[in-house]
Amino acid sequence: MSINLAEKRICVTGGAGFLGSFIMEKLAARGCKDVFVPRSKDYDLATADGITRMYDDAKPDVVIHLAAVVGGIGANREHPGSFFYQNLMMGVQLMEEGRLRGLEKFVAVGTICAYPKFTPVPFKEEELWSGYPEETNAPYGLAKKMMLVQSEAYRDEYDFNSIYLLPVNLYGPRDNFDPASSHVIPALIKKCCDAINAGDDEIIVWGSGTATREFLFAEDCAEGILLATEEYDKSDPVNIGAGREISIKDLVDVIVAETGFDGKVTWDATKPDGQPRRCLDTTRATEEFGFKSKTSFEDGMRETIKWYRDNN
Repeated sequence: MSINLAEKRICVTGGAGFLGSFIMEKLAARGCKDVFVPRSKDYDLATADGITRMYDDAKPDVVIHLAAVVGGIGANREHPGSFFYQNLMMGVQLMEEGRLRGLEKFVAVGTICAYPKFTPVPFKEEELWSGYPEETNAPYGLAKKMMLVQSEAYRDEYDFNSIYLLPVNLYGPRDNFDPASSHVIPALIKKCCDAINAGDDEIIVWGSGTATREFLFAEDCAEGILLATEEYDKSDPVNIGAGREISIKDLVDVIVAETGFDGKVTWDATKPDGQPRRCLDTTRATEEFGFKSKTSFEDGMRETIKWYRDNN
């Protein structure tokens, strides 16, 4: 049954973050006035106490769980233990406390990193359990994947209404451009812009450039998540993506051209490529709740670069 979100008390974990900022804008556009965003300085959602206090204060009908401890390949390699523990404890305890309190709906936002390393392209949801994730981000991916197991188990035993969504790699304005933890698009934009500003004639890029990725504009992802929140009531996982694949080499070419960097690109093949290929089959999202991405990659990239330059 469709939910009118404007009539609900909604808690958005991670609502102050990158994707969360677009979720908040779209909730406001839907007329939602009772939206609670727990801040990490006030609520440690990896602890039972932080989660209990959050539920006490928010009193939600619906929880949209976006919060994550996340980063690119480098951050995942440096912090596999903390990424696993914090993401696992957040998801498991948030869903359990929601069940105990009779929550109307729990929306678990997972990760593309949950897929096996050598998943056939395009990734179909049925392939989620056909192998082990890519090693550099497996602890993070598996921690998030446990919310799918929990969602299915809780629906079977308790008739608890939770859904599990799998967004592909996101990009857009307001992204994280910190080189210590950023993903590939903001990292490359920053490298090119910084090189231009400094007068450098070379940038170093990790890997071989042969790996492929799919990228979804964050605003489009936010719309997909809210459509699923309103219309989807099954625990079967759903991909949220654009359905377009691009190699890292071609991605670098696009960013170099759009930023105007005219120097040399040097590939550091001693650094890992990550998962060899990523591209989603988004048929289920279209059939179940009518989601299709709207922003072209070129338009989204120009908007992202413009935002970075305007704000840095």
